[in-house]
Amino acid sequence: MSETFRAIRVSRDEAKTQSVDIVEMSTDDLMDGDVDVAVEATTVNYKDGLAITGRGPVVRRWPLIPGIDLAGTVLRSTHAGWQGGDKVVLNGWGVGETHHGAFAGRARLNGDWLVPLPENFSAKDAMAIGTAGYTAMLSVMALEDAGLSPDAGPVVVTGASGGVGSVAVALLSKLGWTVIASTGRPAEAGWLRDLGATEIIDRAELAEPGRPLAKERWAGGVDAVGSHTLANVLAATKYGGVVTCCGLAQGMDLPASVAPFILRGVSLLGIDSVMAPKPRRLRAWKRLAEDLDPAKLRAIATDIDFDGIVDAAGKIIDGQIRGRVVVDMS
Repeated sequence: MSETFRAIRVSRDEAKTQSVDIVEMSTDDLMDGDVDVAVEATTVNYKDGLAITGRGPVVRRWPLIPGIDLAGTVLRSTHAGWQGGDKVVLNGWGVGETHHGAFAGRARLNGDWLVPLPENFSAKDAMAIGTAGYTAMLSVMALEDAGLSPDAGPVVVTGASGGVGSVAVALLSKLGWTVIASTGRPAEAGWLRDLGATEIIDRAELAEPGRPLAKERWAGGVDAVGSHTLANVLAATKYGGVVTCCGLAQGMDLPASVAPFILRGVSLLGIDSVMAPKPRRLRAWKRLAEDLDPAKLRAIATDIDFDGIVDAAGKIIDGQIRGRVVVDMS
């Protein structure tokens, strides 16, 4: 008889009305894959919030178990790279979008999607990082690979109270950068300073339509917001500066001009975490194990259990979640 476990399932009827249910499933209900993983921890990302609330077109196969991140232990494997007992991490690859995801007791996955859990991280540590933190690390790596260094000047982080932003602040400050944190939550200023920000600015400074070029304020940026915010970040970037883009909390549009690019030589680098090749993932997780202060990681994370996932999904979309949410699935 197949093992059963609880799962969150999103479904849609003929009128395309979405519903969310907590159901009992069995391993027979899982999709194809060559590795079965006992999910020990997961997290609620902004994308997961969109999937559960239906406020964004994340889910593309119905019905589906959402959840784009997990950490756990291999139970069964026919993949050459993994065997029972291995500790693994999964980020992206369409899991929680087109393939059953992490909001269940078990996951059946393609072994090529997995990376080893770093030895100094627990499953919950890895999910305190999750796709948001892994994306923040990819962003930092992109700034470095483009030749930017802390002596070039300060770097701005937008959406700083969110998952990507809070980890980016912690990472950049640990690496010696002067960090300007942009947030719409003034009450979090002390918390952001504890993470390493040296200056806090109100997101309203960047959120409205601005000039094609503004006064030079920072050498680089990590943007998770998009729209006018990203346009204004670019407009205020110093000559030869670099900005990374990984999110769309304000919108998918980019109402900017070419002025920062052709008059100041500014570079805009897109960051994709979902389909990033495995070598880059391995490098990012190695760097996270080296460069992320464990004390700051604990300050970023809030723990919930399985029953709190749906509520957290709504709150993260409404901007009511600070930092990272870790789901203990044990």
